[in-house]
Amino acid sequence: MEIYEELRRRGLIAQMTDEEETKDLINRGGARFYIGFDPTADSLHVGHFMALCLMKRLQMAGNKPVVLLGGGTGFIGDPSGRTDMRAMLDAETIQHNCDCFLKQISRFIEFGEDKAIVVNNADWLLNLKYVDMLREVGACFSVNNMLRAECYKQRMERGLSFFEFNYMIMQAYDFLYLNEHYGCNMQFGGDDQWSNMLAGTDLIRKKTGRDAYAMTITLLLNSEGKKMGKTAKGAVWLDPNKTSPFDFYQYWRNIDDADVMKCLRMLTFIPIDEIDEMEKWDDSRINEKKEILAFSLTELVHGTEEAEKAKATTKALFGGGGDDANMPTTEVDAAALQEGSIAVLDLMSLGGLIKSKGEGRRLIEQGGVTLDGEKVESIDVRVGTEALTAGVKVRQGKKVYHRFILKA
Repeated sequence: MEIYEELRRRGLIAQMTDEEETKDLINRGGARFYIGFDPTADSLHVGHFMALCLMKRLQMAGNKPVVLLGGGTGFIGDPSGRTDMRAMLDAETIQHNCDCFLKQISRFIEFGEDKAIVVNNADWLLNLKYVDMLREVGACFSVNNMLRAECYKQRMERGLSFFEFNYMIMQAYDFLYLNEHYGCNMQFGGDDQWSNMLAGTDLIRKKTGRDAYAMTITLLLNSEGKKMGKTAKGAVWLDPNKTSPFDFYQYWRNIDDADVMKCLRMLTFIPIDEIDEMEKWDDSRINEKKEILAFSLTELVHGTEEAEKAKATTKALFGGGGDDANMPTTEVDAAALQEGSIAVLDLMSLGGLIKSKGEGRRLIEQGGVTLDGEKVESIDVRVGTEALTAGVKVRQGKKVYHRFILKA
């Protein structure tokens, strides 16, 4: 099957320029394409996951990826999908985040001669002179057209700074620079990037007379229309120190039934014909589908060993067998204890199970917290040194487990 048809059958294609040319380009492995990653945190998250999977699929089909780290655009931040301005990051933080991103991206993309390359737009954006930029690029943009873009329209009522208004021009300039210096002829991104990407293709055509192409992928939303990858504790990260392989597995194991087939199609590398057969399965096999999804994605991000551990731990906790040794665990420093014990609310905070003690208090009052299998009846419950030395298990709700043990 040609790659374009596979992307279509998986439901990944949202919009594109020049459909026939774009289809031909990627089918014959002629795309030198880029996807940008702005380093707004020190880890990629599930929101980036689809882009990484797309890059991998296209590379497997013979196309050449250009991974663009936004060391320059990261100083501003994309206003798309935002209700307020992003916090400004300093140069050291941005570089650290870029380094973290590249390490994670390398799990998906193969770098090397005639394979994938990585570039950082700080190398050209931070050296631009403002007046020269206005003369070279600014004259190619219509403010009227820019203000019609969705990424700006949704911010106009709340306020859009001129600082952020420049982001579209910078992203378009990235495409122009990559086209001129690396032969990049295509840009991919999320559906919320459409306006920015069109600006880039238009700029290349105006400045060089060459054709350039853009394709957006369908944003991964849950059945309620919200972006995938959010939990009560925040985003689902790809860094195992921020979201453990077990928690990553659990996130996908517990998604809504209505979202399972969509995620199998869009995110896994299971052959599409096999997924079509899975769609015919009886509804009684929904948990089997979820287990396949959770294992496939955990294996892709964290490797087979961690996926096996997460699966075994899940079986131990929810299936009545197996080994729960790989449950997410927090070591408690003795200095955190007061007179030989620690409040259960403090434990939950240490383990990142709650955002605030107020949240923990409500969970306990609603009967949603157990300690070693016993319901926690009061916020005044404390855990002593002896119990922590042996290790205690806290369950929050029906699906979240966490072990706490005294640090040696």
